[in-house]
Amino acid sequence: MTEKPQPKPYILDIAAYVPGVAKSADGRALIKLSANENPMGCSEAALAAMMQRQEAARYPDPDSIALRAALGELHGIDPALIVCGTGSGELLNCAVQAFAGVGDEVLFSRFAFSLYPLLAKKVGARAVLAENEDFAASVDNILAAVTPRTRVVLLDNPNNPTGTHLPDTEVERLHADLPSDVLLVLDQAYAEYLDDAGAPGLALAGRADNVLVTRTFSKIYGIASARVGWATGAPHLIDALNRIRGPFNVSGAGQAGALAAVRDQDFIRHCRSENAQTRAAFVARLESLGNRGVRALPSEANFVLAIFPDQATAERVRDAIADAGYAVRHLPGQGLGDALRITIGRKDDMAKVGDAIEAALGN
Repeated sequence: MTEKPQPKPYILDIAAYVPGVAKSADGRALIKLSANENPMGCSEAALAAMMQRQEAARYPDPDSIALRAALGELHGIDPALIVCGTGSGELLNCAVQAFAGVGDEVLFSRFAFSLYPLLAKKVGARAVLAENEDFAASVDNILAAVTPRTRVVLLDNPNNPTGTHLPDTEVERLHADLPSDVLLVLDQAYAEYLDDAGAPGLALAGRADNVLVTRTFSKIYGIASARVGWATGAPHLIDALNRIRGPFNVSGAGQAGALAAVRDQDFIRHCRSENAQTRAAFVARLESLGNRGVRALPSEANFVLAIFPDQATAERVRDAIADAGYAVRHLPGQGLGDALRITIGRKDDMAKVGDAIEAALGN
């Protein structure tokens, strides 16, 4: 018998989530290009809504009714099939918690959102990694990794940290060949950066019994500090998430800001266009350094994964970027020690980051 409470053994096997850095090694504040935040912030309407006086002593709407109605109108979804959460992270957690447990398997690509292993381990499930093909998720490899113990498949599309995107036909093929009792979660945190805003994934969730789509207001909508996300799927999936999500899980200010953000689609279209143009220019800059061993992976998100000849070079470039005043994401813990994930910032910021990379690589 122990003398103090002991956590479950599988809890101690969890490595806590590490967010993108905002300071240099010597403590200097840096401009963050490490967390895929929107450099343009949020729409003025969303900011004004969040800044309005809130009834601080009152609990918020526990069911985010107005926000769900607005999301339903925008995407053509019955609001009853939408659940809101404290960011999409809460809803991803609820999905794994509801459908997997001790002895089960949660499957995802080796290069995927770093939260996924934590989600599996916290319920005592085994995290199973399917190998990527040239850094992109491989439907064949995911399907080959499915076993009778597989309960949940997590697919971030566009992918974080690679930025790659599986075409709709491949997502459909993955769903068609999965066992019907396996939950397929399409994590679409970056869907609004796509020209079709990820609509095919929503359509699949609308007609399948085992597909859940999660979205967030932390990326293109630019209200990451409010912590608002949402999910949609079949009635029994939404029912399960509603049973275990936190009560009053979206703050009043968060609901107000997200509602105003949904209604300002002109801002979203502007951000999508600006991101595409700035990303293209930055990728072209990286590609011009190809003779120095730099490779920019094709991205459909608001970041680019730059591959360097080795980890030492990536670390040297990271430090040079920090000296220029910017924080980017180095990912050795995800098997990407030779890579840097660089959020697309404003045009002048990306020019300075490009200059720092070029100077660090030398002639």
